[in-house]
Amino acid sequence: MRTYLFDLDGTLLDSIALILTSFHHTSRLHLERELPDSYWLEGTGTPLREQLRKVARSKEELAAMLDTYLGYNLSHHDELAKPYPGVVDVVRTLHARGAKLALVTSKLSRGAERGLHLLGLEEELSVRVCADDVDHGKPHPAPVLMALDALGSSPDDALFIGDSHHDIEAGRRAGVTTVAVTWGPLPRERLASAKPDHWLEEPRQLFEL
Repeated sequence: MRTYLFDLDGTLLDSIALILTSFHHTSRLHLERELPDSYWLEGTGTPLREQLRKVARSKEELAAMLDTYLGYNLSHHDELAKPYPGVVDVVRTLHARGAKLALVTSKLSRGAERGLHLLGLEEELSVRVCADDVDHGKPHPAPVLMALDALGSSPDDALFIGDSHHDIEAGRRAGVTTVAVTWGPLPRERLASAKPDHWLEEPRQLFEL
């Protein structure tokens, strides 16, 4: 395998507390209620707009909720997010070995750039497909296919590494080998239902694939 596609939140960046806090802040302000963590986590890996669209009562409220979420998220980003242990070294090692790398995330570009800056992986993951780059986000295969096209890679020699069932479904529909990480927010049984090709218990196991 010469091509490695990475999800961001829950895979490279431990931003789950940030994401949940941002959702709770937004729902309290606009909906005057809170939804359980499990509700928001079920949407992990899908675009923010789609997650908020399900609870917004109008287009105007959706736009306001997006602004509130993004403002809160970015202002608290570096305080609440951090790299998962070992992931930065693995990505840098793959880059040094000449592997083709890309980020495939449901995050908007400005949030993804903030995350990569915190990780120190802007150079290694210079090829990025974000939510505002595609008409259809994960679990649609379009983001994965766009990344492969940008890298000049074929699905046959590519891995997509992610933490959610939406990542696995997008990768499978794009024809790439799928890898589920176990350090993200979702329980293993939820990921198992998506039938990933491989599992990672810790980042360096990626080299064994």
